[in-house]
Amino acid sequence: MSFIDNLNNELVKYNLLNHPFYEQWSMGKLSFSILQKYAQQYYHHVQAFPCYISAIHSQCSNLKSRQVLLENLIEEERGEENHPELWMRFAESIGATRESVLNSTWLDGTSNLVNGYHKLSRDSYAKGLGALYAYERQVPEVAKSKIEGLEKYYKVDNMKDCLKFFEVHITADEWHSEECASLIDELDEKQKNEAFEGATTGAKLLWNFLDGIDSRTPTYSVSL
Repeated sequence: MSFIDNLNNELVKYNLLNHPFYEQWSMGKLSFSILQKYAQQYYHHVQAFPCYISAIHSQCSNLKSRQVLLENLIEEERGEENHPELWMRFAESIGATRESVLNSTWLDGTSNLVNGYHKLSRDSYAKGLGALYAYERQVPEVAKSKIEGLEKYYKVDNMKDCLKFFEVHITADEWHSEECASLIDELDEKQKNEAFEGATTGAKLLWNFLDGIDSRTPTYSVSL
């Protein structure tokens, strides 16, 4: 079994689609006020995500690997429909205002997620790469599930803006996760151990963030 296969088997434990928050989303059981709270809090992670990639890129010594990360970074921030802007439009479509998103007080889970990903991205290239992989490998299936739930249960006036962020990430992160897996495969043994640590820690931070929105499950212990 390859290193990536072993890592994927470990990350199954933290599959976000098994979290009660997303299970409730897929069944249409979340109120719009809870969805707005989620959108306000998660924006801080989306807005910081390009900085994580930039930090990982800056520690990479291989030109071809840096080019892969650069393409990912450009997709995050390029143009008027950059990813933080698409998320903001989602938040607006479900009733949150831009001001409420930008000025939302960070919950503990939000602070831990953003600060934790910043730290992992700066600790080492391998650890940051692992954290990036833990996020991007889940996004396509999570995005599909969110779209299905939104279309079936959460009727909004502007469904185009509501879904655009998730539609973009179905295809983009499927490709990015494959690229990230290839970069991890190129690491030496010591770096792969760091990547494993970064991935499992990142996965726990993502899960624990949802606990801050929906507290019906225990939080994983995370050491940074």
